Amino acid sequence: MRTWLIAVGRSKPGPERDLLRLYADRLDPALQVREVEEKRPLAVAERRAREASLLLDAVPKGAILVVLDERGRSLTSVAFAERIRDWRDQGAGDLAFLVGGADGHDETVRQRAALVLSLGPMTWPHMLVRGLLAEQIWRAQAILSGHPYHRA
Repeated sequence: MRTWLIAVGRSKPGPERDLLRLYADRLDPALQVREVEEKRPLAVAERRAREASLLLDAVPKGAILVVLDERGRSLTSVAFAERIRDWRDQGAGDLAFLVGGADGHDETVRQRAALVLSLGPMTWPHMLVRGLLAEQIWRAQAILSGHPYHRA
């Protein structure tokens, strides 16, 4: 199963991108990263709708969508791994994780999601979320393969 991280905004060189690459490259197959960006100065609702369109257009056809949102469900690492395993075992070819912009996701994105996921009640910088998510995907892969990385 191919795994995608599709995010609003372009990452710049630095520790956040290094963290993302560290875990993205460990995955087998490697995490595919797509970045989308709307640079025009738009009103919040219009920008959110435009970002939703850009995100959804970047999703591979037929992919299962997981949308990161502060209002989403928090899962343990084991429960997250089990969810990924279930999708994999059901024959999913692509799993896409969507990270929105500073103003969050448009409702159209949340409605398309198989899972709306929260990394907890705290607010995280969007560039750091990419690395945190990549680590959790790697951890899920480690759990599912019996690798000793996850010690629970």
